[in-house]
Amino acid sequence: MANLSNNRLDFTLSQSDVTAINDSIDTLNSRLDFLVGLTVTERISLPAIDVNNKAFTEDAINAATSNETLLPGYISVTAMKNDLDLFNQLEPIKVKLQQIVEKLNDTQMLAGSEAYVAALMVYKLFGSAADAGVPGTDTIYDLLKQRFAGQGGTGKTATDPNS
Repeated sequence: MANLSNNRLDFTLSQSDVTAINDSIDTLNSRLDFLVGLTVTERISLPAIDVNNKAFTEDAINAATSNETLLPGYISVTAMKNDLDLFNQLEPIKVKLQQIVEKLNDTQMLAGSEAYVAALMVYKLFGSAADAGVPGTDTIYDLLKQRFAGQGGTGKTATDPNS
C-alpha cells in the first residue's frame, strides 16, 4: 500500500503527450478500420479457434488448395486463407495492445490508490487538527467526513480512518 513516504508514481502527462497519444490511437484505429464489433450473442455462438482448431483449419486449407476442383463454387479457398492469415497477423498486435492495456489499468489503479491513501491521511490530519482546536479545521474536516457519512450506526466506521 502506498503512503506519503512510498509514492511509486509521481508523474503526469503533458497536454502535448496526451494529444500525441490520442493521435497515435486515432492512426491505429484508421489503419484497423476493417475491425468489427460483435454482439454478446455472436461472441458466445461463434465457434472459436484454438490450437487444435487452428491446425485443423490449416490442414483443411492445404487439402482444399490441393483439391480445389473437388469443392463447390461457394467455397472460396482464397477467403479461407485470407481469414487465417488475418487471424495470425492480428495475434501479435493483440498481445502487444493487451500488455499496454494491462499496464494502463495497473498504473491508473496505483495512481488512484496513492491519491486516495494520501487523501485519507489528509482527512485524518484535519480530524486531529480539529480535535486539537486548530482554528479553521472544523469546516475542512466536516467537508471531508461527508465521504464516510451513513457508513455505520455510530457515525464512525471501520472505513473511516479516524475510527
